[in-house]
Formats: sequence, structure tokens, C-alpha cells
Amino acid sequence: MRIDRLAVVVAVAVVVAVAVAGCTDDPDAVRDRQEEVAERGADVMPFDLDATTHRFEPTDRGLVQTVVADRPDDAEQVELVQEHLAEEAERFRRGDYGDPAAIHGDDMPGLATLEARAASVDVESVRLPDGARLTFSSDDPEVVQALHDWGEAQTSDHGDHAEMG
Repeated sequence: MRIDRLAVVVAVAVVVAVAVAGCTDDPDAVRDRQEEVAERGADVMPFDLDATTHRFEPTDRGLVQTVVADRPDDAEQVELVQEHLAEEAERFRRGDYGDPAAIHGDDMPGLATLEARAASVDVESVRLPDGARLTFSSDDPEVVQALHDWGEAQTSDHGDHAEMG
């Protein structure tokens, strides 16, 4: 019993230490990271980040990612978002998360689990009048957590271009 409590205390301490080490209060570092991500994103995403917004909503079974044009009457941005998310859904179904890795880095939280367990992830793509939505779902709790981590990392990296719901 005493060893079990000690193991829990050590495990919690390790998690806290890792979380604190990965955080930064340096606004310049955060801004630099977001600028780098925006530059790499422009090479991968055909739509304009300044004219669109990413929304990430964790769910009990995964994650909902919605990308919308900031101006719903911007037909060009809406079409680009719809086409891109439909293509990404096909890639994600095959376990190809190369585009997010190219934008956010290979060490992006959740990415390795999503690639390794792609068969455990259902991906649904839906066109919306102002953009598109991807719904990721899984019955595997580790995959669900990876999806949550992945969405949170994207929200942080995209800064003003993203929201967590």
C-alpha cells in the first residue's frame, strides 16, 4: 500500500515536471513559434490563415475540427477550406498525418499515437456553408487523449487563427 502511494506521488511529480518544462511564459517565444507555424502552414494549407479560423472541440470520443471563413460570403476561402479538409480526411483515414507534422513538427503532442493507431480513428468530413468540419472519434481512450492533445497543440500553435471549444 505504501509503495503504491509512493509510485503515484512520483508519477504525478514527473507529469508536473514535464508539463512545466514544456511551458513557457515568454511571449516572444510563443509569438515566434506561432509565426513559424503560420509560415509552414502557408506551404501546406491552400486557404488564408488570416481569413479563416480553426476551432477544435474535444469530445468524449475524440475531437471536432472546424475551419470556417471569417467572412461566410468569401466563396474562394470557403471552397479552399472544403477541398483541403476533404483531402486531409482521406489522408488521416490512411494514417497519413504528414501535413500536420510539416506544420507543427514531428514531435507534436498526440501525433505519434494517431499515426500508430490510425485504424482506431474514424474520420468524418462534412462541408459547411462557411467551411468544413472533421470529426475524429475512437473507442480507444489513448487515442481519444491523443486527439485532445493534438487539438490543444494546434490551438496553441495557430494563436489568433484558432479557438478551443
